[in-house]
Formats: sequence, structure tokens, C-alpha cells
Amino acid sequence: MSFYSAMYKLFAPLVRALYRVETVGRENIPEGGVILASNHTAFSDVLIISAAANRQVRYMAKKELFKIPLLKQLITALGAYPVDRGGADVGSIKRTITMLESGEIIGIFPQGHRHGGKDPRTTEVKGGVGMIAYHTKSPVLPVFISNKGMRTGILRKNTVTFGTVIPFEALGFDKGGVKEYQTCAETVFSEICALHYGDDPHGENGTSSENSEQ
Repeated sequence: MSFYSAMYKLFAPLVRALYRVETVGRENIPEGGVILASNHTAFSDVLIISAAANRQVRYMAKKELFKIPLLKQLITALGAYPVDRGGADVGSIKRTITMLESGEIIGIFPQGHRHGGKDPRTTEVKGGVGMIAYHTKSPVLPVFISNKGMRTGILRKNTVTFGTVIPFEALGFDKGGVKEYQTCAETVFSEICALHYGDDPHGENGTSSENSEQ
């Protein structure tokens, strides 16, 4: 048994209890490799998603986090690996391709960083998920974490909804590049938001995030 498997068996039930995790659509998680893309409200999102998925989710984390000794040990144990957000990190992309080909789940947050308390539809989306999808030729699984006021906390109900996998061919790529990466990321994030906001994924009807889970 791997260290992660042992830790998962020990802590996953605790995470589900402390964060009152409810799961919708777990059957949509494919057996093979896939990019899991989710909205992001708190650091605990990585724990909540993994607990809901019943599988290890590997996350790219900015390389600066690995310069903090204790934090490096923690996030490495959770399956995270470093990426240079300053540009195309060839080494990380190659590593990601290898992991996806071996059937692993790679987690990424299109918003780039945490946006606790904000309606996700009003936040900026980065093109990273598009770049990773293009270079790895991988499908994307949209996921939405909903909770009251978009603030994750102990004993707050968190509902994790796994959507339908978006095949690579449906991501709209032609020759790649920054514009296509950004367009892909925005398309994926619209699918993520639609899991919670239905037919108003862009907030055009004025729906407030205060209507999220209690």
C-alpha cells in the first residue's frame, strides 16, 4: 500500500465528516486519465475533491510552495508536483502527459487561485487548463464545489458535482496558442459553472452566490 493510499484510508472519512461532503455524479469519473477542472474557494478544495472522488487526484502547484519545507512535505504527500507559472514548463507538461497516459487524474483550477466568498462567474479565468489539455490531448472533467456564500469551512455542507467528460475533440483546438488556450479555459469554466447555476453559467440573470448550499 502506498503512503497516499494509507493516508487516504485514514483521512478521507474525516474530511467527508468535517466538511459534510456530498457527492453528485461520481459515476462520471472515467477509469483512464483525465484532467479534472474545478472552481476554487479554499485550500481545502483539494482534500474535499479527493475525498469525493474516491481516487487520488494529482495537482499542479506553483513551484514557490515547494520552497517552504513543511508545506512541501504536506503537498507532496497529497500528490502535488511543482509547475512554473511564469511560462510553458516543459518538464511539468511531460510529467503530466506521463501521468495521464498511466491513467491518473490531474486536478487544475482554471481560476488560478482561490476566490473565497466570490461568485465564480465574476472571476478571471487563466488559460492553463487549455494549455495542458492541448499538449496532453486529454479530455476534461468539469467539477463544481458548492457551499454557502462560496466559503468553505469546517461543518459547512460542501456538495461536489462531477459533470460529463468533455472529449479532447470537443475543446475547439486548431493549432494551439495563447488565444485558443484561453478560449478553451473559458469554455471549460462555463461548463463548470453550469453544473451549479444551470442555464445561467455567466451570471447574466443576476443570480447571486448567496443561493449556494447551506
